[in-house]
Amino acid sequence: MTTNSGKATSMAELMAKHKSSFTVLKRGESVTGTISKLTPSESLLDLNGKTEALILEKEKKLARAMMAMLKVGEKVEATVLSSESDSGMPIVSLRKYLDKKIWEKLFDIQKKQEKLHVHVKMNTKGGYLVETEYGLDGFLPNSHVSFDKHAEDYTGKTLEVMIAELNPETRKIIVSQKPVLSQANFDEIAKTLKTGTKVEAMVSHITQFGVFVSLPVKTAKGEETFVDGLIHISEVAWEKVADLFGMFTVGDTVEAVVTGIDTSAKRIDLSIKRLTADPFEELLKKYSVDQKITGKVEKITEQGVVIALEDAEIEGFIRKEKIPPTTKYAEGEKVTATVTDVDAKKHRVYLTPVLLAKPLMYR
Repeated sequence: MTTNSGKATSMAELMAKHKSSFTVLKRGESVTGTISKLTPSESLLDLNGKTEALILEKEKKLARAMMAMLKVGEKVEATVLSSESDSGMPIVSLRKYLDKKIWEKLFDIQKKQEKLHVHVKMNTKGGYLVETEYGLDGFLPNSHVSFDKHAEDYTGKTLEVMIAELNPETRKIIVSQKPVLSQANFDEIAKTLKTGTKVEAMVSHITQFGVFVSLPVKTAKGEETFVDGLIHISEVAWEKVADLFGMFTVGDTVEAVVTGIDTSAKRIDLSIKRLTADPFEELLKKYSVDQKITGKVEKITEQGVVIALEDAEIEGFIRKEKIPPTTKYAEGEKVTATVTDVDAKKHRVYLTPVLLAKPLMYR
């Protein structure tokens, strides 16, 4: 073979010249290219005019996100999965690039306080597992479900929500059907809810440990919105409460008093029992240190012995370390003891046994 210049060019030289214009791709390598084709059946990436690579995403939700988030002509970063497919083309993945782009999109939606569509995958004890329209999974807590629709099972349905919390490092996405307040707006509203402020709120969710409520408030601009509140089971009544589900129903209106602000959770701590005076304060006045009292053994625990006193609401307690090694108690047994301390908060009177003789090594 002879060129116009008269120089001979062999086939080997031609092949070598062709190869020098193309670098062999290695598995795991990052490359930059432009999307030249984007369809559900086939997507291609132009690697700077040197060759085309096949974009492969096996997961359906990633493939759907790719169709929704990317466009032909967009310059992207890809990861090489294989240097050559059956068709002779390299295979690349846009997973990392797509993931970064999706999180940027979610942060933008949160900042602008726009609505997001999610598909409800499963109902759990604490709320709903959801999948966002961009393929990432999230969580809708029961306390963030609109109280007027809470009784409905959303499994399999598509909901319109707001983004309450995002954390790319832990892959955490929390969504809410309620208006989502910024930290600045919450802090501004919290200033108006001083400890002791009486409020009315709507029950939005009931758990074993407390009652979640929606508290109507106004922003600095005078706009009406809601903040979350929590009435812990210990703040429902002065008496011991065993079953909150029998006491409250979602949608109930309750009166409560503000006891604190949970800034990190953007939630108001509330109490119902503190709307009234503690009835045990008068009962506890009957007991004083060094007073001798009589009661019956109600329960024996690892920590000590519970004594039923004359006032059923007040609990007597003998700590384990105050019981002599030779002394044994049985449930129902009558006991005489001396008051050593009165705990108004726990409604408990601490006792020590009345001994006829002080045993050896007694503390």
